[in-house]
Amino acid sequence: MEAWVQNHLGDLASDEVAGSAAFGGGQRAADAALADFDVAGYAAGRNEVLPAVARGASRLSPYIRHGLLQLRRVWDHVEGGPAPDVRKYRFELLWQEYARHWYARLGSATREGIRYGQADPAPGVDPWDPDMACMEANLDELHTDGWVVNQARMWMASQWVVRGDARWRDGEDRYFRHLLDGSRAANRLGWQWTGGLSKQQHYGFSRRQVLRRAPGLCDTCKLGDDCPIVSWPDGPARTRADEPAGLRADPDPAATAGPDQVATRLDPQAVWVTGESLGDADPALAAHPGLPALFVFDEPLLARLQLSGKRLVFLAECLADLASRRELEVWRGRPAVVVGERDVAVTFAPVPGFRRLAAHLDLAEVHPWPWLRRPDGQSVASFSQWNRAGEQVR
Repeated sequence: MEAWVQNHLGDLASDEVAGSAAFGGGQRAADAALADFDVAGYAAGRNEVLPAVARGASRLSPYIRHGLLQLRRVWDHVEGGPAPDVRKYRFELLWQEYARHWYARLGSATREGIRYGQADPAPGVDPWDPDMACMEANLDELHTDGWVVNQARMWMASQWVVRGDARWRDGEDRYFRHLLDGSRAANRLGWQWTGGLSKQQHYGFSRRQVLRRAPGLCDTCKLGDDCPIVSWPDGPARTRADEPAGLRADPDPAATAGPDQVATRLDPQAVWVTGESLGDADPALAAHPGLPALFVFDEPLLARLQLSGKRLVFLAECLADLASRRELEVWRGRPAVVVGERDVAVTFAPVPGFRRLAAHLDLAEVHPWPWLRRPDGQSVASFSQWNRAGEQVR
């Protein structure tokens, strides 16, 4: 896979083309990871950073991100586990769903803080001092594995935005480039939440959290007694932002959610699979097992994003695994050109880019996205509001 990616996509990568040391892509890898996940102990261990054996994190996020594991399947997988662990894990799955609602609704408006902006961020500043053991360890894991436990992501984002007052989008872009589970929905929501740009309070980060969640790590730090994060940080200087249209009520829930039943214009010749939905259970793929599938590496988009080689290898592994079970065409170019030449079936994707592209294509068939909780227009100003409005997942 590394050689294939280097040959066909190497010029689009931001770094050396090398696969993740910890994750393999594809449906079979996703199924194995889910089968190995036991929710027992999740509530107590989910925030542990080091040692790695103490972590309760499921490590399923790269497979959820690319539709290899749909949220409903993961939700059902933990049924019957210890009640506190099931409740906490499902709470986190709802956060994932909320992020998708938030991004599908607000789109490009999420490039800025939805409630607050940084008053005077320092451009070009990198607060991730590699002499800080708590930064170095997590940067190493990010660059080697393409994944970091959520608690550490909060440390990194807080160090960047709250203490360093660097531009949050610069830090978010760096994380997005490397994370196998990188999505603008989850990344932007998390960075804004941590930096206090989407709510009243910010998330602080200090040495006491490292001592508690990564015992022994501070003993290895090059800074020793000169730790720069001993005290609790003040919040960043902020300015009040204009709330984006649609934050508190969706003017077009149907556009955000996509079709609620299969919309067929004519018989498809192929199935178009996107990066949001690469699994066997993709509704369009499942509905047409005899049709060839096609995937397009979006050349202009990837040239702009400059993803890490790990992310490109992971995607290639997903495609190779899919091709072991059905005919698959892989293209490099502009999706509108490649897809526009065929009558294709596709599954709606809850990202603004899909909607923009689909608006210029005469798609033969569009399948509903497998929502855990279908958008219905409620406020996405906060997770708690959104969750109360939805109450129970049916």
